Amino acid sequence: MYLFLSMLAITDLGLSLCTLPTVVGIFCIGARDIGHDACFTQLFFIHCLSFLESSVLLSMAFDRFVAICRPLHYASILTNTVIVRIGLASLVRSVVLIFPLPFMLKRFPYCGSQVLSHSYCLHQEVMKLACADIKANSIYGMFVIVSTVGIDSLLILFSYALILHTVLSIASRAERLKALNTCVSHICAVLLFYTPMIGLSVIHRFGKEAPHLVQVIMGFVYLLFPPLMNPIIYSIKTKQIRDRVIRAFCY
Repeated sequence: MYLFLSMLAITDLGLSLCTLPTVVGIFCIGARDIGHDACFTQLFFIHCLSFLESSVLLSMAFDRFVAICRPLHYASILTNTVIVRIGLASLVRSVVLIFPLPFMLKRFPYCGSQVLSHSYCLHQEVMKLACADIKANSIYGMFVIVSTVGIDSLLILFSYALILHTVLSIASRAERLKALNTCVSHICAVLLFYTPMIGLSVIHRFGKEAPHLVQVIMGFVYLLFPPLMNPIIYSIKTKQIRDRVIRAFCY
């Protein structure tokens, strides 16, 4: 569990660092321009880390499933080697799927008003600035979303269905509550991540009439809110982390 939490923390930190240069540039020194190459690079890392976080959340759901449904086999199933392989597979999947996007965008000519709604670059917004047919980008972007966020969210839902089935078979009400309580932090992290991500994707693709302010707010919530709230949630709900935090600040 702590190894998966470390992966989640590193991914959140990476997402924050990717958006930091342009956010600080806009709000602190008024730098409102970004070059094409810099934009494509930022876009690659933002999407890559976002889909990596989706994979980490799926891995954490699997961790909770094994801990509750196969507790006697937990140590033999989730060995350090298996966890490293899961992490590497998640990273490779994200890089391979996102790697073509900057090159697909770079081949387009850009003209007219090149103003972004967000303080960072996203594929679904940058491609709309191109003066060319973006159908291939739109189809590939949808494929990436479905093959990562779509599949991951369904597998997480399926794992919790199995967890709930196992928990309901426990005779003691106190034991049922104790088992479910170990999943609360992860459920909160899943909702914090998937809700704004899916909402932002829907707005960009289908919500053309949505107010511009809604896009701006959803953009900030999508990338900045989960890294802010995840440490708070896990510090409150995980006794060992909470004790170490209290010890660090009180002694």
